[in-house]
Amino acid sequence: MAIDETRIRQQLVRQYLAALAMLRQAIESCPDTLWLDTKYTNRFWHIAYHTVFYTHFYVQASEEDFHPWEHHQKGSNYLGARTPAATGEPASEIMPYTRSDVLEYWILCRDQVAKRVAQDKLDAESGFSWLPFNRFEVHLYNLRHLAHHTGQLAIRLRTGANVGVPWIAKAAGD
Repeated sequence: MAIDETRIRQQLVRQYLAALAMLRQAIESCPDTLWLDTKYTNRFWHIAYHTVFYTHFYVQASEEDFHPWEHHQKGSNYLGARTPAATGEPASEIMPYTRSDVLEYWILCRDQVAKRVAQDKLDAESGFSWLPFNRFEVHLYNLRHLAHHTGQLAIRLRTGANVGVPWIAKAAGD
């Protein structure tokens, strides 16, 4: 049986868009007090930004093809401390992104997902030296990362604000 790459790419795009829609729900539902709450190691805004950043990053064909969002702050994509010894540079202060900022970036990411995944060669190498698999598996890896952090945000919303994030089986327009 022949594999229909076009159909697989369409299915991947649908799953990305549904997962991204759930992330958007979490971002939009977050009360202002929880968005910046410092009682958590990683604040809500930071997990949301990190999730959008890496979804955008891994839909690119390679690290070299990636161009960060125009408002990206150096180091803001990392969760946890990034020691100066790790990069050879002093750590910089990262200003929290607003909900509007993260949603603006989310739109760019969603559009990139729809464009990039639809034209990807699924059997090509990952494009990232630390990921020893093909592009198809990069998409599975990326979807798992997106779901992992969206789940973290959903749990935080439920426990911190009694707000639920409904399941989205498919993105609007499917």
